[in-house]
Amino acid sequence: QVRLVESGGGLVQPGGSLRLSCAATGLRFSIHAMACWYRQAPGKQREFIASITTGGDTNSADSVKGRFSISRDNDNNVVYLQMNNLKPEDTAVYYCNTPNVRTLVGETWFPRDYWGPGTQVTVSS
Repeated sequence: QVRLVESGGGLVQPGGSLRLSCAATGLRFSIHAMACWYRQAPGKQREFIASITTGGDTNSADSVKGRFSISRDNDNNVVYLQMNNLKPEDTAVYYCNTPNVRTLVGETWFPRDYWGPGTQVTVSS
């Protein structure tokens, strides 16, 4: 069974840095799935932040380019989100996601999306 667990959230001051981790069981990021980071603030829609493909290609939202970067540790099967120069508007729950993972249901394979429970990031003085 595929499971994703985020960690590394917490309280930081504006201008500070934080590194989030996404650990997976049931899949290998480098083989089976693209990994994405999303965030959702209270009262707002869930927002795409960054992604990394199985081959290591990365993409990020314009709002975080130059401040956030996504990376992967293949030996430990962990995807990271390094967040620098944090701003109060970055406050949100951050989620790890693996879209379109080939999953066996009964005797049939289907693409399935998996999500972690999220980790809270609060940027405040």
